Amino acid sequence: MSTPIADNPFFVLGLAPDASRIEVEREAQKLLGMLELAFPEARTYATPLGPRTRTPEAVRAAVAALRDPYRRLVAELWARHAPEGRPAAPAARPPDDEERPGLRRALGWRP
Repeated sequence: MSTPIADNPFFVLGLAPDASRIEVEREAQKLLGMLELAFPEARTYATPLGPRTRTPEAVRAAVAALRDPYRRLVAELWARHAPEGRPAAPAARPPDDEERPGLRRALGWRP
């Protein structure tokens, strides 16, 4: 299922919404070359909905969208106001001794 956030041209190209037209063209050419050479880091791109697969067709479609002033404006609005990505789950913190009184004694530790 395609959404304005997941398929946003700026996310596909890995660029900020204020990127110039020259930056868009350069990044697209770089990504197309990397995809042609099967570079692993070029195969996916980050979105607020999680990583997505980047294809040469998606890169070409992103550039075409950013060449059209109206479509670029819509993409900029979605990219600027996209929700933050979901944070990773916090690492489990071992409980402090103060939170569990008597734990050391129960395990056989002596003061």
